[in-house]
Amino acid sequence: MSPRYGIAEWFGRPFLDLSPAERQQLARAALKKTAAIPPCPFRPNRPPCSKPGGVCSLQRYEKDDDLRSRKPEVSAPVIVCPCRFEQGQLLGQWLAEIVGFDRERAMMAREVSFMQAANTNKAAGKIDFIVAQDSDSGLRWYGLEIQAVYFSGKGMDTEFERLQDDEHPVPPFPNEIRRPDWRSSSAKRLLPQLQIKAPTLRRWSSKIAVAVDRPFFEAVGGVSDEPSQDLNDGDVIWMVPQLAPAGAESYELQRGHWEVLTLEDTSEKLKAARTVRRASFEQELRGKLEPIEWTVAFDG
Repeated sequence: MSPRYGIAEWFGRPFLDLSPAERQQLARAALKKTAAIPPCPFRPNRPPCSKPGGVCSLQRYEKDDDLRSRKPEVSAPVIVCPCRFEQGQLLGQWLAEIVGFDRERAMMAREVSFMQAANTNKAAGKIDFIVAQDSDSGLRWYGLEIQAVYFSGKGMDTEFERLQDDEHPVPPFPNEIRRPDWRSSSAKRLLPQLQIKAPTLRRWSSKIAVAVDRPFFEAVGGVSDEPSQDLNDGDVIWMVPQLAPAGAESYELQRGHWEVLTLEDTSEKLKAARTVRRASFEQELRGKLEPIEWTVAFDG
């Protein structure tokens, strides 16, 4: 059987490290069959998890000869919850260093209103985080957008239903085909956000940073041919952390690659697709064409 994506981290805990009883308990929480919602270990003050189902990241698994057991591939987990990026305030610290802020004066704010509805003046859009430094010369700040990955395929409830009754020491192989939906996450979600925010921040003499994990970044083309880390070379600071092994089965968010791109180059990257050649398009078209069934007489 081909590899399938399954849970890598669940309610902040490494999935393969859970006992059958712990999996059953978390499955009941994921299915909202208990009022006790586990806390998110990655956010300040550990508030209750706000992600439906509690899945932090996904991992590709292969099935062993034993039809139940499974082992992860060597690929990195894919982050599907934006809160997973908040571990240890790594991104805020990293961005502060990139833009040259002093450690003692660097500050961070969450979800700052950026747009207002024209008819009500109510907040209609926010920047996920702002990293700032206030000084005698004024307030300097940079926006930070975080983009986790959506997945396509059937929802996770059927997987949770299995896990709430499963008592085997080894979790079952994922029951459905689910894949990261790079295009929905990039061209349909992240790109419109940057096209709205980056030009305004440019006018305000600032920039927007965007954080995606390494599998996401590689899916949209990866590192540029000649990557620049000169803030004057573009409008968007790309930050690419990754989940790296930290112990037997756990993962830790770590710094990875970063580079600066113009908004135009960022847009091309996030489209993650290119137009096919006309000959290929028409070849597929010919195979799909069918006669129109007229329901009304046509006199010409």
